[in-house]
Amino acid sequence: MIFENLISAILQVMLFSIIPFIWWFCTAKKKQSFLTWLGLRKPIIENKRRYAMFFVLSIVVLLVPNSALVYFYIDSSLLAPNQFAGLGFAAVIPALLYAVIQTALSEELLFRGFLLKRLANSFGFHAGNIVQSIVFGSVHGAMLWSVLPVHIILLVVGCTGLAGYVMGWMNERLAGGSIVASWTIHAIGNLLAAGFFMFLF
Repeated sequence: MIFENLISAILQVMLFSIIPFIWWFCTAKKKQSFLTWLGLRKPIIENKRRYAMFFVLSIVVLLVPNSALVYFYIDSSLLAPNQFAGLGFAAVIPALLYAVIQTALSEELLFRGFLLKRLANSFGFHAGNIVQSIVFGSVHGAMLWSVLPVHIILLVVGCTGLAGYVMGWMNERLAGGSIVASWTIHAIGNLLAAGFFMFLF
């Protein structure tokens, strides 16, 4: 199981990096390295207390609305962390690979690293962050399109989009453009969700 999860995580990161890599190769290869261009670098934090406060708040914004959606409206068997249901400690390493690499890293590279930065360069930060958050939410909603009614899909898009907006704001306004902030927030949220399935289902 661990080897399959590792391969799956690596493949997803590669898949989510194809378009950003081609774009970088054609437009910015001579200016900076690919990972720096995406913002995968050490955060620059000027006010650590403010950063810590918004970091915790971001995790709350990521977890509370999405947890409420699952509790009230969505069958938990439809969700990706359900693969770890009831496995307990046997699923710790697969859950780490899933939460930190397969989902959090691949999505942050694509949405906050590539899409937000390109949109912000063209249209300004606020417009770019709104658009990337709508796309982020819409992709998550689309994954459930065939199994949920439209009004629940719209709630999924809204809740996930809000989390995407807050993570983009954290990166660009409090972490000096580093996606490490949103990657960490996203990974913690995914780990908590996976842990819930591992030990409580």
